[in-house]
Amino acid sequence: MKISIIGTGYVGLVSGTCFAEMGINTSCLDIDHKKIENLKNGILPIWEPGLKEMIKRNYEKQRLSFTTNFSESIESASACFIAVGTPPDEDGSADLQYVLAVAKEIGQNINNYMLVIVKSTVPIGTSEKVRTTIQKEIEKRGLDIKFDIASNPEFLKEGSAIEDCLHPDRIVVGTDSERAKEIINKIYSPFVLNGHPIIHMDIPSAELTKYTANAMLATKISFINDIANLCEIVGADINAVRKGISTDKRIGPYFIYAGTGYGGSCFPKDVKAIIKTADEHGYSLEILKSVENVNNRQKETLFHKAKKHFDGNLKNKKIAIWGLSFKPNTDDMREAPSIVLIDKLLAAGADIYAYDPVAMKEAQRILPENINYCKTAYEAIEKADALFLVTEWTEFRILNYKLLNNMNNKVIFDGRNIYEADELNKNGFIYYGIGR
Repeated sequence: MKISIIGTGYVGLVSGTCFAEMGINTSCLDIDHKKIENLKNGILPIWEPGLKEMIKRNYEKQRLSFTTNFSESIESASACFIAVGTPPDEDGSADLQYVLAVAKEIGQNINNYMLVIVKSTVPIGTSEKVRTTIQKEIEKRGLDIKFDIASNPEFLKEGSAIEDCLHPDRIVVGTDSERAKEIINKIYSPFVLNGHPIIHMDIPSAELTKYTANAMLATKISFINDIANLCEIVGADINAVRKGISTDKRIGPYFIYAGTGYGGSCFPKDVKAIIKTADEHGYSLEILKSVENVNNRQKETLFHKAKKHFDGNLKNKKIAIWGLSFKPNTDDMREAPSIVLIDKLLAAGADIYAYDPVAMKEAQRILPENINYCKTAYEAIEKADALFLVTEWTEFRILNYKLLNNMNNKVIFDGRNIYEADELNKNGFIYYGIGR
């Protein structure tokens, strides 16, 4: 069996590699010639634990290939996955130009029956737009080629994407034909040996499922951050409150850790998109609008704590930043809380010294030029007036107090609540957490 993956971003590259790992002949296509040549030479556009080794293994065994030739990629393929980006447009809606451009290419190049699977996160109705676009291009060629459309949203978490792909807790598929369902079941049969289900449904429901899942998780994050802010006002501890509610099976322990807000490529974009979809249909998702507002406010929390601590004067203060990526185990800087924090600190006149285990190259592309990037975490805090823990990489968990004593001012702003205030206070540090 051969499949084609169109788009070698996070979803396409991880999914394609995992399909190849399961023994499926997988062709990954991208229009970026340099990216494809880099992939052939083992140079990846993203950092994901274990991905480089898996790509190398499957590429050498010729189960995984990379190309810029569209017709070559989809030739003799049983299925074609559309996995290109859907960035937010200015009004918050998902930009579908790349998805529909791929659909047009498929219609211009398809010669035999094929199942076209939309894996990109797209609003309700997109799969039908893809179907219409492909059909128009086939008719322009004067041909009558049958094809089916399916929606198969991804649920990969950056930092654990390979595990999520190889051992999914569920596979959601929207189809409207038995033939499409049979092909999907065959493709995913190696992935569901763990007993977790392929959940079949209609196409619009599948499209909405992905947005609903991410919106729910984003809601949990904003909710606990809102409660954390209340904890500070009334003198409660969010860690204690979290433990008190997490044992309730209806709530659970996941996604209720207070912090500096969510970021990344999915939650911010998908919350905006589902809000926009509802608005277009004359319905206002008031809870999700509040979720977005709380998250935007939460990204400024550490800055306001620092401004208060330094009596409103951050000018020429040396600030150490630990962690730049939006979460650990990725170099993804999209919508990262560190961006908002650093912009605020720079505007207040602070000098920034930053360290991240893997995201500094990406950060240099996104952040202002006047950032000092350090080779180690403790180089960043040398003579620093404050330390901000922004991303909870494991190497930051245990503090070296001998090296921390090289700070000018012993003050730590913990944006992920990974340190204990009592321990830091005993060692002469002033500690600020979130909701504590």
